[in-house]
Amino acid sequence: MKMKKLLTLLVLGASSFGVSAQTSPYMTKSFKASQIRNLDVKTSGGSITVLGRDNAEAVVEVYVKSSNGSKLSASEIEDRLEDYTLEVRQEGNTLVCFAKNNSRGWTWKNGLTISFKVYSPEQINTELNTSGGGIKMANLEGDLKFTTSGGGLDLIGLRGNVRGRTSGGGIKIKDSEDNIDLTTSGGGIEALNVAGTVRLTTSGGGISLGNMYGSIRATTSGGSVRVDGVEGELFTSTSGGSISLDAIRGSVKANTSGGGIHADITEVGDFLVLHSSGGNIDVDMPFNKGMDLDIKGNRVSIKEYKNFNGSFDKDRVSGTVNGGGVQVKISTSSGNVYIN
Repeated sequence: MKMKKLLTLLVLGASSFGVSAQTSPYMTKSFKASQIRNLDVKTSGGSITVLGRDNAEAVVEVYVKSSNGSKLSASEIEDRLEDYTLEVRQEGNTLVCFAKNNSRGWTWKNGLTISFKVYSPEQINTELNTSGGGIKMANLEGDLKFTTSGGGLDLIGLRGNVRGRTSGGGIKIKDSEDNIDLTTSGGGIEALNVAGTVRLTTSGGGISLGNMYGSIRATTSGGSVRVDGVEGELFTSTSGGSISLDAIRGSVKANTSGGGIHADITEVGDFLVLHSSGGNIDVDMPFNKGMDLDIKGNRVSIKEYKNFNGSFDKDRVSGTVNGGGVQVKISTSSGNVYIN
C-alpha cells in the first residue's frame, strides 16, 4: 500500500509545547541518549511533555508549582515536597520519572502540581500516565502508550504503535502515521495529515479529519463528523450529529442517528454504504464503474446515470449500473436521497 510522505518535524519550539507558566524548571537532569530505549513517566498532579530530538543527551525538566496557582518560594516548595516522592533516574535502558503525593491531608491549598518535560531520543518506547494534566508528544517513533484522566492529548509527528487514552479532554493529532488508536470520553477529535491504520473514538464531542490515508475508523456518540480528504477506507458513525464528507477517494461506510449526510465521493472504492435515521442524504459521485444500487428514502432523486437495469420508484432504486459490481447502499429513515 502506498504511503503518503508526511511532514517531519525538524524544530520544535518551546512555545508550542510549554508545560506551564513557569519560566524555569525546579530540577533538570541529563542522561546519555544512546543508553535510553524506554521512557516511563507517572505523575498524579501535572502534565507530561515528551519531545524527540537527535541529540547526544536526553534531558528531563521538572516543573513544580502550587495546585491552586499561588506563587511559592523555593523554601515553600521544599517544605511541601517532603510529602511527595519525586524521582528522576535511569534503570537499565529505561528513563524513569515519578511523582506522587504521599500525604493523606492533601488539599488544593497545600498541594503541588508536578509536571515533566522530557527531551528524548526520537526512537523510544513510552509508558506515560497522569491523572491531573494533559499529555503532549512530538517527533517520536516506537511503541507509544499514554493515558490521562484530566487533560487533552496534543500529538505531532508520531510513528509506530500509538495508543492514547483520555477521560477529560480533547485529542489533536497531525503529521503522524502507522498504527494509531486514540480514545477520549470528554472531548472532540481533530486529525490532520494522518496515515496508516487509524482508530479514533470519542463519547463526548465532534470529529474533524483532514488529509487522511489508509484504513480510518472514526466514531462519536456526541457530535458531528467532518471529513475533508480521505484516500483508502473510511468507517465513521455518530449518534449525535450530521456527517459531512468531502474529497473522498475509496470505500466508505457512514452512519448517523442524529442528522443528515453530505458526501462528495470523487472516486468510489469497493463499497459505498450510507445510512441516516434523522435527515436527508446528499451525494455527489461518479457512475463510471459497475455498481449494484440499493437506494431508499422518502424520495429518491438520481441525476445523470447511464446503463441502468432495474426498478426505479419514487422512494427506492434497486438495480445495476454498467453491469453491476461495487456495492452502493444508501438509505434514510426520515428524509430524502439526492444523488448527483
